[in-house]
Amino acid sequence: MNDILFEPLQFRNLTVKNRLFRSSISGRIDHYDGSGTQARINWEKKFARGGVGAIISSHIPVDPAQRILPNYAMIDRDDLIPFWKEVVKGVHEYDCKFIGQLSMSGHQQDIKGVENRYRLPLSSVDGSEHFHGITGKAMSKKQISEAVRKFAEAAGRAREAGMDGIELHASNGYLFTQFLSSAINNRKDEYGGSLENRARFLMEVVEAVRSQTGHDYHFQVKLNAADHHDDYFLNFGKGNTLDEGVTVSRWLEKAGVDALHVSVGSQFPHPRNPIGPLPVESAAITYPAMIPSGHLSFWNYLTFRYKIFWPLIQWLWRRKQPEIMEGINLAECKAIKDAVSIPVLCTGGFQTASLIGNALENNFCDGVTIARPLMANPSLPLMFAAGLNEAAKPCSYCNKCLAHVLVDPLGCYDESRYDSYDEMMEEVMSIFKNEYF
Repeated sequence: MNDILFEPLQFRNLTVKNRLFRSSISGRIDHYDGSGTQARINWEKKFARGGVGAIISSHIPVDPAQRILPNYAMIDRDDLIPFWKEVVKGVHEYDCKFIGQLSMSGHQQDIKGVENRYRLPLSSVDGSEHFHGITGKAMSKKQISEAVRKFAEAAGRAREAGMDGIELHASNGYLFTQFLSSAINNRKDEYGGSLENRARFLMEVVEAVRSQTGHDYHFQVKLNAADHHDDYFLNFGKGNTLDEGVTVSRWLEKAGVDALHVSVGSQFPHPRNPIGPLPVESAAITYPAMIPSGHLSFWNYLTFRYKIFWPLIQWLWRRKQPEIMEGINLAECKAIKDAVSIPVLCTGGFQTASLIGNALENNFCDGVTIARPLMANPSLPLMFAAGLNEAAKPCSYCNKCLAHVLVDPLGCYDESRYDSYDEMMEEVMSIFKNEYF
């Protein structure tokens, strides 16, 4: 059963040695100005050494005013290209490919940073998102054109840096979703209204990227198959349906995209992404960093800070979650795969070889992308290659890593998986110790 996991995956312009991808995760481990660090290189090498066929980077901002969090390496200027060449070189040492995920935050800008303190993040619309209450400002047509140009120029830098491909982060509530989603986009011009209009910004970026990189370079898009916006804390409208996700997927294929990376959820975090509990105990420690960001953040913090609110906040979070924890997006992914001829990747808590194998054999997807289970077990692909069906200590889906990413180095913070707190911290901090790499 494990053999199918290690069959090469052939894209139009790229071959990956197996069907296991590291999904887009990282922490605040780079310099404040967007230049990268050795810790970033070590972070990516850790997963390459663990056996994944390709790494999809964490979100790489293409504009300082539109970065999701500070201290993430950027690609908004030419002097950053040499750093990304070093990242790619380190990953390639393990016969692993590197795909850079290009992003803009829109109004889902978790922490502004000092340079953005006095300006609102640009979005499809005026108003705030529904979790933190972060307020954004609707983009003018000129600002949309500037954003298109910045994505295209960033894609050119990615290719010059030797990245094996790029991915547009068009899912989970960030800027592209803010245009695509009918639950968010209420514009009255040609970028709002019909699905074709709401997809216009994304399609313009796709066209511009292809013009910049040519058609012989791997280019994929991470997309919400469906918003499930009505599965959020409160009902703010349904948002995009699966049928709309399928339609956009067909448009992207026709526009020359090489692959699709399927997720769900109109925002991040969303009860369906990541599946599992809301880590309120950890959030009580780290969420204060979010308080200046949105008008709901202080009230959120109070519910995390005082245990009397925990049962309510957990119930609101889990009340519409399905019981399934692993492969939660497979049904939506199957609908998209059946509609297109390009390869389709699926994200969703994968960590069991037999389940992944069944998904591949039954054409639900062509490959899977993994985040939290790889943080828990970076060598999970090597375990599968050795014949194991799962890790001895699998990911518990506790989502504590989600809370810690705001202020701490990213890693597995589930103490129950370690013999001691010190052992856990040794693993989390290992990326800062070059002798390990």
